[in-house]
Amino acid sequence: MDSTPTPAQTARDADQLLVEKAQAGDKRAFELLVVKYQRRIARLLSRLIRDPAEIEDVTQEAFIKAYRALGNFRGESAFYTWLYRIALNTAKNHLVAQGRRPRLAGDVADEDGESLDAAALIPDYHTPETELANRQIVSTVNDAVAELPEELRTAITLREMEGLSYEDIATMMDCPIGTVRSRIFRAREAIAAKLRPLLSVVGRDKRW
Repeated sequence: MDSTPTPAQTARDADQLLVEKAQAGDKRAFELLVVKYQRRIARLLSRLIRDPAEIEDVTQEAFIKAYRALGNFRGESAFYTWLYRIALNTAKNHLVAQGRRPRLAGDVADEDGESLDAAALIPDYHTPETELANRQIVSTVNDAVAELPEELRTAITLREMEGLSYEDIATMMDCPIGTVRSRIFRAREAIAAKLRPLLSVVGRDKRW
């Protein structure tokens, strides 16, 4: 059997080494982790928060919280899984403090990870009618996701925007994998219910 580590395992081992150095007081090691994941965390938060300045602030706050809590990290999950969970909780607290709800925008993916860009749900040819339908579908998807309960929004963001595994999402959300699958299924059903009237208009009976 081939015992060669996969790229994911190698990355996890590299992160763990940096974490251990940071836990021992090497601030440069943690700075390397920040450099590695800062853009990725900001991209995740951009699915929840609109204002770029707020995204930057919340991202910074998430890393500060992670640094302070680093002594509690035991490597039971990948570092980025642990970090994402902190970032999501930080964003949630920020939005609650502001009296706001997260927003989402962008593509979604099906169960097999195939992209389901909302714009691709309408014909490829360009006419004023199809362009209008395109905008309506994208707007409907965004509105439908924004109306989801927080647990469903978070699950569908991590799975379909970030492409994370069910196992990682379960760790981040501190729930069983079955619960993650249920939340994603319910989110898709809610989006589909909003989309069906539009899809019937443009003549595409494609199921989400």
